[in-house]
Amino acid sequence: MYKDNSLIPTEAVRLAALGLLTEGPRSYGDLADEVRLFTSRIVGPSLDLIGPPIEVLRVEGLIESAGGGGAAATVCITEAGRQELMRLLGANLRGPLGEFNKLVIALKLRFLPLLEPSARRLQAELLAEICERELTRLTDLRRHYDGRSGHLIDWLDHDIVQVEQRLGWFRSLQERL
Repeated sequence: MYKDNSLIPTEAVRLAALGLLTEGPRSYGDLADEVRLFTSRIVGPSLDLIGPPIEVLRVEGLIESAGGGGAAATVCITEAGRQELMRLLGANLRGPLGEFNKLVIALKLRFLPLLEPSARRLQAELLAEICERELTRLTDLRRHYDGRSGHLIDWLDHDIVQVEQRLGWFRSLQERL
């Protein structure tokens, strides 16, 4: 984790794997395929997300064999793995909403039901605050370049609308939680 308590790319992979295992034991191959599918559909193929293999989770005692062997070996999450998952779900987000942060947001939303109700609301609040900061940054940039030629203002207006919609969605989520 970074000093600001935000996830590094390999921790996003850990979050995905541990979260998936809370749904039940899976074969090692199925787990790896599902993690790869989810991460690549959000951010595309990324060398940053090719971290240590899921096998490291076993070495660290976060997952364990639940039966079988070889490529079809079934793994499940341990109590230490559940604790690690809760720690990862509570992580902050960094800076602007780039592709990696979209992955972290998607993972948080995917596994939000695993958190206690108060922690769910806190995460929704955190996500809304990220949008508010993003909106402030973009509107400030737009103000700075207002009246200049080119297509930057149009692009910023487009981005601002998207962030406003995302902010509205996260505020709605807060109310639903």
